[in-house]
Amino acid sequence: MADLLMRVRRTPDRLLHARRRRKALENLRNRTRPATVLVVCHGNICRSPFAAALLHRALAALGIDVQSAGFIGFNRPAPAEAMAAAVRHNVDLTAHRSRLLTPSVVRAADLIVVMDATQRRLLWERFGRSTRDIVLLGDFDPEPVESRTVRDPVNEGLEVFAEVYARIARCVQQLATALPAKG
Repeated sequence: MADLLMRVRRTPDRLLHARRRRKALENLRNRTRPATVLVVCHGNICRSPFAAALLHRALAALGIDVQSAGFIGFNRPAPAEAMAAAVRHNVDLTAHRSRLLTPSVVRAADLIVVMDATQRRLLWERFGRSTRDIVLLGDFDPEPVESRTVRDPVNEGLEVFAEVYARIARCVQQLATALPAKG
């Protein structure tokens, strides 16, 4: 019964994904290329540092600064499963330590990438950022989705981290290619 309820709850995400994806790509192409991108997740130990590392690699030639932060915790390392899954994408998270969102970090970002709609709302409510400057990473997924949210793999096994990181990699590739080539 719980599985059925979850599928019903996620129906709008499945049905609206193609439209949301087109809109997200169009919005990125129509804006000025950002000088700084901030990638945000809840704790800044799994999803956002991995996505930021991939974005940094994809955007380094454009001179775009990519950072990551989270809503909770400070100076925490990535879990072992996160590091192992990241290695499969040639990303090293061993030196990563979580960083808290602060008003100055949020203000400095030209574009903010979040993992779910709640994080987008919190950035708007707590930090006054326009939702125009905040994108949901899951909206860039080129594959059909069950949810806009990029699942939080914390406290899960390596297989879940691998699935989540594969999705993040697909989404980051799409986001990076959608950014304007010139500022």
